[in-house]
Amino acid sequence: MSTTPRTDAAQETAVPSSDAAATTQAEISAEIAEIDAQQQPGGAQPRIDYPPYRSSILRHPTKDPRHADPETIERWAPVFGQRDVHKLESDLTLGAHAGTNSEVWGEPIGERITVSGRIVDGEGRPVAGQLVEIWQANAAGRYVHKNEQHPAPLDPNFTGVGRCLTNENGEYWFRTIKPGPYPWGNHRNAWRPAHIHFSLFGNQFTERLVTQMYFPGDPLFALDPIYQAITDQRARDALLATYDHDLTVPEYSMGYRWDIVLSGRDRTWMEPEEADQ
Repeated sequence: MSTTPRTDAAQETAVPSSDAAATTQAEISAEIAEIDAQQQPGGAQPRIDYPPYRSSILRHPTKDPRHADPETIERWAPVFGQRDVHKLESDLTLGAHAGTNSEVWGEPIGERITVSGRIVDGEGRPVAGQLVEIWQANAAGRYVHKNEQHPAPLDPNFTGVGRCLTNENGEYWFRTIKPGPYPWGNHRNAWRPAHIHFSLFGNQFTERLVTQMYFPGDPLFALDPIYQAITDQRARDALLATYDHDLTVPEYSMGYRWDIVLSGRDRTWMEPEEADQ
């Protein structure tokens, strides 16, 4: 969790209008290019105030965080073990009504994919027993969420959420549907690249980390202010999955591999916890 308080300089930064949908993609792309030309590449973390990402200023703390005793929290926070996470929870293609008495059952629509990889520390050692959660849009680019405004069809057989625990080698595994891109209102004709959200819990409930996995070759990367807010190209590349033919299932699904590094020089970028709220 980021604890960096907002600086005076940041407070003085002009906040772009939240009604920024009139801005064209060409204007946003010009802002991105201007920043790239004037500033040195940053680290693995995205810039907090990134003007092309219109709401970025609203997505970091403006007040000193409330301090709490982590040990006290852990006495009451839930814990997860092998008995709490069923293996079927990592298969999002089973259908939202699978295992119920509902008469309405079917497979989700879209390209079936397998996503797998390892979670390792900065020394390359596997992190076993790690709770990994994912959530994503369906093949039409729509989330199952009450605040979703994209008028794409909902898939009654796809909830878009799943979880698993890493094995002794730090490996995780999901079978799901490749998500579609979706509009997000940052500017006129703004579309997010297809991605899957990942959440990791460490050994303690208070150690939650959140990040995103992207797919190789997406034409929206250069146009997306959220992706471009990470100005270090190596950090961007670390968010891209790799197509892995060995993960494909004959006559059934494609395969992508994505490893997550928790620390060190090759650390995978993680969102500040506030960005997920």
